[in-house]
Amino acid sequence: MRLTRRLFFILFGLTGLIAIGAYWWQFDGLAGPHGVAPLDDVLTRLRSSDLWITEVPTLLLYPFISPKFLLFVGCASSIALIVGFAPRWASLALWASWMSIVQIGAPFLSFQWDILLTETAFCAALYAPNGLWPFRKHLEKEPHPAWRFVIAVLAAKVTLESGLVKVFGGDESWRDLTALTYHWWSQPLPTWTSVAIARLPLVVQQGMCAIMFVLELLFPLLVFGPRKIRLVGACGLIALQAGLMAAGNYSFYNLLTLVIAVPLLDDRFIQRFAHDAPVKGPGPLPRGLWKWIFAALYLLASIGTFTRAGFVDLLWRFDTINTYGAFARMTKNRAEIIIEGSDDGATWTPYEFPWKPGALNRRPGFIAPWQPRLDWQMWFASLGNCQSNTWVLTLQQRLLEGQPEVLALFETYPPKPPKFMRTRSIEYRFAPPSNSDWWVRTADLGAYCPAVMLDADGRLTRAVFLGSPLVEPQRFASF
Repeated sequence: MRLTRRLFFILFGLTGLIAIGAYWWQFDGLAGPHGVAPLDDVLTRLRSSDLWITEVPTLLLYPFISPKFLLFVGCASSIALIVGFAPRWASLALWASWMSIVQIGAPFLSFQWDILLTETAFCAALYAPNGLWPFRKHLEKEPHPAWRFVIAVLAAKVTLESGLVKVFGGDESWRDLTALTYHWWSQPLPTWTSVAIARLPLVVQQGMCAIMFVLELLFPLLVFGPRKIRLVGACGLIALQAGLMAAGNYSFYNLLTLVIAVPLLDDRFIQRFAHDAPVKGPGPLPRGLWKWIFAALYLLASIGTFTRAGFVDLLWRFDTINTYGAFARMTKNRAEIIIEGSDDGATWTPYEFPWKPGALNRRPGFIAPWQPRLDWQMWFASLGNCQSNTWVLTLQQRLLEGQPEVLALFETYPPKPPKFMRTRSIEYRFAPPSNSDWWVRTADLGAYCPAVMLDADGRLTRAVFLGSPLVEPQRFASF
């Protein structure tokens, strides 16, 4: 398993470096002192509340540890995994540092792939060989079967649970196989390939949906079978994620899920694509009963049949065991939040995001596995309202202040901070083939938040100017 395990840690380290590095690059605008959701405010409250680390599992409870230090540790650990240095300790360092930030990083660190990266790092520490440079020696021991089983459980449950939530979510569009006809244009960050796929005939899209269910519900179970069946299951999981990456931007989720399936392969399979001499293991492995007990606990806790108490509860609390599942109910509309600024309350200039839809003639592009977290969070905010996403008001305040860290998260914006800001909720759809644009607006749903301004003390307040600060709902021609 030397080749397989080495490939896994190279890919996992690369995924961790992309995930953590991308957040680090956006940190000042998202969570810095002048960002949209400053972590310093959260840390001040936590450090004054005398909480134990088992109550809020984050190393940031200690004043001498900063978020950027932990981001540095996470990136350094990822690089260590890529080069093969101390993979067990590097995995543990990645787990502890990233988990500490994710625990308090909402709303911009509240995605399933953030906790999946944490859980994968913990499982990788079990799967990793010991020593400083174990891969250079070519003599590292084979991974214990219990730890390979833990990786298999993780790979299976991530995909299987995604299928199960669709089956039991109660959405008829999954049952009649029409869900994908909505998905291509309603997903958070579509690509130009999404536009092409959305134009395929209904029967083709229903067939794609059926294939997806087979890959999500059947193939995860195959990974527990004999070698040939396991390889079929692993290849199916990898193919599913490769297909998803070709049809949308899902952050580093697909890449990470694909990487988790790599240990289900073996050296004999990989040697078909790489020239390397096979390496024999050092001999029979010790039985390691306690390892099998842990693997069994991990399986039971993962499928929800074990009560969250004692040791198992700690695993859940530290993001070491999690549940997954995306799109249980398909989003069937796309309401984009348009942010605009004005100096007179009459002429409004939009703040364009780099990746989410805005200008109708802008071609959707590829950005994954890099995640533009503000673009993503705006999509989730569009599913709710201003009252449940008050950070949108803070975002507007930072734009009125002209904070450069926040402006760096946008593609275009007015040359100077405006006096007023407003947010409108507008429905979007892919443009028909006869249209030269990529998008059409199908309805103006009105204001998302009230129009705002800064008062004399620099505090955010409702805007006051001639004309209504709200945009009245207006229906456009149906598409």
